[in-house]
Amino acid sequence: MHHLHFNHLAVLVAALIQFFLGALWYSLFFAKPWMALTGHTKGEKPKGIVVAMLSSLIGSLILSFMLAHVVIWSGAATVGRGVFVGFICWLGFITVPLFSETIYEKRPYGLLAINSGYWLAVLIISGGLLAVWR
Repeated sequence: MHHLHFNHLAVLVAALIQFFLGALWYSLFFAKPWMALTGHTKGEKPKGIVVAMLSSLIGSLILSFMLAHVVIWSGAATVGRGVFVGFICWLGFITVPLFSETIYEKRPYGLLAINSGYWLAVLIISGGLLAVWR
């Protein structure tokens, strides 16, 4: 197998973008509807927040690392093509499973929209970044 060469700093930056966008997405942009749909209350002190945030950062690193591979394998070398790779990954690997979970677990479709929208944003941003920053 051909050894892939990618920019480790780009992977780290993509992961940090995902992490900080997630913080903004769920605490600022969509805080009220997300809390209402998940049963959280304002001012609630979440248990295990440090572990949750650390796991989110590790997950973002893994996702960025994997997306860098997909971007390289696809031959995407422009922002537009990287965005397209991110979109395809979002559609097939994120939205389909989230949609199925929503149906089986009878979750609100608004929650699907918030969660899926976050993944769309981070995958297209990360895909575009990883395509051009090698």
